[in-house]
Amino acid sequence: MTLSAAQLGDLSDAIADRIYVQVAGWHLYLGDAKLARPLAEELAGLLSQGPAAAVRMALERLQVPIGAGSTRLPLARLIPPGQLLDLEEILEPFCSDTGRPPLATDARD
Repeated sequence: MTLSAAQLGDLSDAIADRIYVQVAGWHLYLGDAKLARPLAEELAGLLSQGPAAAVRMALERLQVPIGAGSTRLPLARLIPPGQLLDLEEILEPFCSDTGRPPLATDARD
């Protein structure tokens, strides 16, 4: 399953405002760190694996430059464990048969 450009943007936006890295007790949201779009793109290629597997694989694959870029760490090492469940929840609708997040009107049905 592949995502359209609009769906990829929706996924990136959802990640940007909700998922963060934690460094020295500080929360840096992935949108502010410019990591939401690369993570969304990595996740898009793994949707067929299901949300839990896709999240774990994408977070390991995405390497984050630290400092001046001389060191790189997998994003998985910077995301608190509770954020994994939040990311799976964000990804769940994109792994469904429709490949789109539910609309606000869908929730009322």
